[in-house]
Amino acid sequence: MKDENGEDVWTPGSLKSVKAIGWYIKEYGIAQISMNLTNLGTTPVHVAFDEVCEKARARGIRVTGSELVGLIPLAAILDAGRFFLRKQQRSVGVSDQELIKIAVASLGLNDLYPFKPNEKIIEYAIAERAEDRLIDMTVAEFTHETASESAAPGGGSISAAIGALGAALATMVANLSAHKRGWDDRWEEFSSWAEKGKDYHDEMLALVDEDTEAFNKVMDVFGMPRETEAQKAERKRAMQEATRYAMDVPFRVMRCAFDSMEVIKAMAEHGNPSSVTDAGVGALCARTAVSGAFLNIKTNAAGLDDKTVVDEMLAKADTIEKRAMSLEQEILAIVERVISRS
Repeated sequence: MKDENGEDVWTPGSLKSVKAIGWYIKEYGIAQISMNLTNLGTTPVHVAFDEVCEKARARGIRVTGSELVGLIPLAAILDAGRFFLRKQQRSVGVSDQELIKIAVASLGLNDLYPFKPNEKIIEYAIAERAEDRLIDMTVAEFTHETASESAAPGGGSISAAIGALGAALATMVANLSAHKRGWDDRWEEFSSWAEKGKDYHDEMLALVDEDTEAFNKVMDVFGMPRETEAQKAERKRAMQEATRYAMDVPFRVMRCAFDSMEVIKAMAEHGNPSSVTDAGVGALCARTAVSGAFLNIKTNAAGLDDKTVVDEMLAKADTIEKRAMSLEQEILAIVERVISRS
């Protein structure tokens, strides 16, 4: 609106950290609202959109679509996807691609022109210019790359990939359970488990490439010059740093794979009985990931001079593996009991 001098005056509205203006476009017979969201933490995109929809509904009209000007953070679009799934009482523990699809459809971002995530989401736009990742390969491509003469991806990356698949299986059981007929009042319970499972498999997917990166750092050190004493000293320092990193990454795989077994066990015990064997396979994958990553820690430990660090990590890793093996047997016993009752 304008004051008596013709100057624009902004008046308080129903949303915080939002600057908005609306006008009627006579030739199209529609009204348009333009909003500048100055703090997505205070007013997210989906909250602003939903508020406009409510205001329109109160006036007997409806929102026909929306347009995003510029780029949007991935977290904002994922939060929108979860928001609209919860409104539908659906599990939110689904892939980022599915969350984006739900957000785009619910926000009407495809109604004016196609919404292209690789161009409109900040992280994806940046990734388009980044190097290719192992996890972007097809299963066949990843398998063939593993089988090739290249030393990477190796056992560490494969352990992370197997762990990710184990957590993904648990997430699948949770999602199936959330939407099982007759279990409508339990959708939030299983949605929560699905979210946890998704966090674990996403973390281990990232570790697939990080393990190969750690291996490459070690290999890069071998190419460093060692003609002078200073060069030798720098080479040794770099090797110690790279070796420590090559131990840290598989340790994170171990810890994440073991933690994911909480979700796997819960799904074996309380999930859809028809999918209990999927939880069982998930347990086998998780324990394999733990043991496989432990092997990588052991083989790299020999190259680290700080034996205090080595002994401490090996002791922690050994404890994790023993607990994982025990938990694997617990889960498999649950699976067998459920199968016997079916």
